[in-house]
Amino acid sequence: PGEPGETAPFARRIDPAREPGLSPEQRRLMAQVEFAQRQRALQRRLRSRSVLLALGIGAVTVGIYGYTFYSVSQERFLDELEQEAEAARARA
Repeated sequence: PGEPGETAPFARRIDPAREPGLSPEQRRLMAQVEFAQRQRALQRRLRSRSVLLALGIGAVTVGIYGYTFYSVSQERFLDELEQEAEAARARA
């Protein structure tokens, strides 16, 4: 580890199938731990994607809800129809 570019023994990746001093039980345990770590990483990634998706769906829902209230408050067509009907009654 004293020379540049040389990795320390504890940072070196090993292949459990080729490592001479490991028993089959140790190899199985290493494979089990690696699988568990991969599952945790996958769950973390999926959780963050789910949170982003939920926020996106919530934002779209709030946007539609707000736009609906805005557009309903701007509708004046019933008032215009009533004015036309009164004008027609007045002429008749």
